[in-house]
Amino acid sequence: MESYIVRNARIINEGNITEGDLMIRNGRFEKIGGIINDDNLPKIDFKGNVLIPGIIDDQVHFREPGLTHKANIRTESMAAAAGGVTSFMEMPNTNPPATTIKLLEQKYAIAAETSVVNYSFFLGTTNDNLDELLKANYKEICGIKIFMGSSTGNLLVDNEQTLDKIFANAPALIATHCEDEKTILDNLHRYKEKYGENITPEMHPLIRNAEGCYISSSKAISLAKKHNTRLHILHISTAIETDLFENNLPLAEKRITSEACVHHLFFNDNDYKTLGNKIKCNPAIKTPVDQSAVLQALLDGKIDIIATDHAPHTEEEKAAPYLKAPSGLPLIQHTFNMMLSLVNEGKISVTKVVELMCHAPAICFKIKDRGFIREGYMADFVQVDFDKNTLVDRKNLFYKCGWSPLEGIKLPGKIVGTWVNGTKVFETGKICAANGNRLKFDR
Repeated sequence: MESYIVRNARIINEGNITEGDLMIRNGRFEKIGGIINDDNLPKIDFKGNVLIPGIIDDQVHFREPGLTHKANIRTESMAAAAGGVTSFMEMPNTNPPATTIKLLEQKYAIAAETSVVNYSFFLGTTNDNLDELLKANYKEICGIKIFMGSSTGNLLVDNEQTLDKIFANAPALIATHCEDEKTILDNLHRYKEKYGENITPEMHPLIRNAEGCYISSSKAISLAKKHNTRLHILHISTAIETDLFENNLPLAEKRITSEACVHHLFFNDNDYKTLGNKIKCNPAIKTPVDQSAVLQALLDGKIDIIATDHAPHTEEEKAAPYLKAPSGLPLIQHTFNMMLSLVNEGKISVTKVVELMCHAPAICFKIKDRGFIREGYMADFVQVDFDKNTLVDRKNLFYKCGWSPLEGIKLPGKIVGTWVNGTKVFETGKICAANGNRLKFDR
């Protein structure tokens, strides 16, 4: 393990911006702040660049195994590193779906060999795998994932009695995708009757509408309150849903938490005209009113985390007609830059962004020794040059799918370097190492 000193950094951490040095030894922060002298250690001069804790993305789809024509853990973890993301939590809708401990451990084995950054994987639920959920060791698994809306294969859990049993007996955090299947199918039926096969992407947020999100989120919260379940609702996308959450407790004490995604903050339904299926995702990107309300809920402490829901598909798949085009978009390489654009617009502070992208996921999931610049913690950190911009260009993308809905956009900030467990894994456009570890949880 390397030992060295970082000099002249502007450190954004725990609500403050300070200037100082850091000593890293054996993959951990050993000393933070002030001027640190040790003639025996090499020095890395940040020259006034910003240093933030490594971003923790609690919702990604890296497609391995079974869907590797779209992406794999190696390529998407490279993109994560390029975006300042040092840890990810990946979803179970691969092929086969990760709904048993054996299948889940196969994904961990792939990540151990190929992931550039730290990793964890959700155990998926079905209508008949409760016994498997109860056997898992949640000190080494980030949580349980329930799709309470249409998804891949057998992952839709729509049996009311099964849902009740899972919420009643879940030994760890449940993360939910909340969209009401009946509402979506009824809306789709009406639009097919009216438009046949000529439904367009602009109709996506009308088919997968706010009502469908609210019905499902309300159900999940009702079940969680009934059984005192630790619930985390993913990708809140509507104004009406924000009223379901409270901000009267510190995050560490909340039993019900939620997440917003960068695309629901960056895009709105006006963007379907130019981007079409490229921004088709579930839940759908909705109105400017919804977009503003989700951001305000983050500022107010009702929504707790910002993530990506990074979900790549090939350009050919996305170019299909609306009804055949899959949902999901690749974003992890520019997630922090996207949020910096909102900082520059005066909509959110940079300290709040760091709180929501770095600290809050670590608190929410009880991740061991990560998410903060603290002595004794693992040295996951990112160097950012705030005086430079990043042009999104497919020539510089690490995604296996090779495209981004942000192409041609100049975003503020440039990720100069990313360190994982004390080792530099990304430097100015190049991957220079792979040093990901399996995340551990203090539960």
